[in-house]
Amino acid sequence: MLNKLSSAKGSRKKRTRVGRGNSAGKGTTAGSGTKGQQSRAGRGRNFGFEGGQTSILLRQPKLGGFRNPNKKEYEVFNLGDLKKIPAGSYDISALKKARLIRTRKPVKLLGRGEVEGKYALTINAVSKSAKEAVEKAGGSIKIEN
Repeated sequence: MLNKLSSAKGSRKKRTRVGRGNSAGKGTTAGSGTKGQQSRAGRGRNFGFEGGQTSILLRQPKLGGFRNPNKKEYEVFNLGDLKKIPAGSYDISALKKARLIRTRKPVKLLGRGEVEGKYALTINAVSKSAKEAVEKAGGSIKIEN
């Protein structure tokens, strides 16, 4: 029966009542020691107090950094990734189908790796080295905004 449930023996302990006389075991100083800041009424210190040392909250820089609201984030892929697809003409949707890119961010081609074959790419941005490598292999890159 739910009305007869009780907690297991020893699982619930009564709190220690301090300042109730010496015979109770926590009389006189009531566990606060003798004299000093921590022994007084209304005791305790401010949150974050570090014994007079400048607190960590005051040591932190006052202002955060700067985040450029106009920054363009690209999804990037490299020349080496082009080995996964045969030479030909590709735009962003074709690159997505080939699983070279996955998100909806603008696409940028970077120059790591080598390119073999003629690729005609229509993408949003390209690095100088990547553009030179594709054109050297006989391909072309068209920038679309």
